[in-house]
Amino acid sequence: MDVKSALLHGDLHEEIYMEQAIGFIQTDSSLVCRLKKSLYGLKQAPQAWYAKMDNFLLENGFSRCHSDNTVYTKKVGKSLIILVLYVDDLILTGSDPNLINHVKSSLKRKFEMTDLGHLHYFLGLQVLQSKEGISLSQSKYAYDILRHFHMEDCKPAPSSFQSGVKLLVTCTSPEVDATLYRQLVGKLLYLTHTHPDLSFVVGLVARFMQNPHESHWKPAKRILCYVRGTVQFGIHYSAEAAALLVGFTDSDWVGDPDDRKSTAGYVFTLGSGPITWACKKQGAISLSSAEAEYHGAVEASKEALWLRQILSEFFF
Repeated sequence: MDVKSALLHGDLHEEIYMEQAIGFIQTDSSLVCRLKKSLYGLKQAPQAWYAKMDNFLLENGFSRCHSDNTVYTKKVGKSLIILVLYVDDLILTGSDPNLINHVKSSLKRKFEMTDLGHLHYFLGLQVLQSKEGISLSQSKYAYDILRHFHMEDCKPAPSSFQSGVKLLVTCTSPEVDATLYRQLVGKLLYLTHTHPDLSFVVGLVARFMQNPHESHWKPAKRILCYVRGTVQFGIHYSAEAAALLVGFTDSDWVGDPDDRKSTAGYVFTLGSGPITWACKKQGAISLSSAEAEYHGAVEASKEALWLRQILSEFFF
């Protein structure tokens, strides 16, 4: 759902004055107007709008999610409805269509908004809903990246990184355009939202954005070649899969030859698809592969506890 002129709904609690607008100047042009409502361009406008919507939702029986203040839940009997607020866009989902329609009607009576129907595209994420489940992908975004870097006709690579290759901070290869390199890494980082298989290699090339060289640029271009062959890849959540939380973790001992730190990664799945994943260097230097695995398991355990806390707000 899309709220029309969302930032104009916010109530102001501070004394804010503005000059008379051109075309509406009264006889005395020295007079100013005191604002009662927020305006676009006002620094307080986003905060005032969120406060307005927050008060409305709390008054209508919603509870603010502890892990994300823009996510709200409401339980009526055995039915659950979830509302996600992103500026002037709202996403509604739940287990009872009648309850969803009731919430929509309440929102429309309070704010002027447009019902855009089923969710298909949001912040670069493509959503495909069917009886079999929900699929998430970023195929259009991936094509846009390839076109931006003139790689739409490149030969697809079978893997995102060559095994055994070590990237170093200090190297003798020529320097490359740092701005272009950062643009590529930034776009690839957003692509990892539906491509967990890119998390490690994108995190690896992201370490050299300060002073990139040709030896760093080539692996980054190989990632694009891999994306070329996996454009349609994404995440599928089966409707019939059991809501069982399962986690996996692994560590690469002394993965960085510059500082001798290991790289650890984990992924947690709920049902048939992953819901969170990460791949990053460990904070301490491990003296053995076993120690690196222990450090990785500790980080994964912390993530598991955090996930259980979040899921308890929705399922328990």
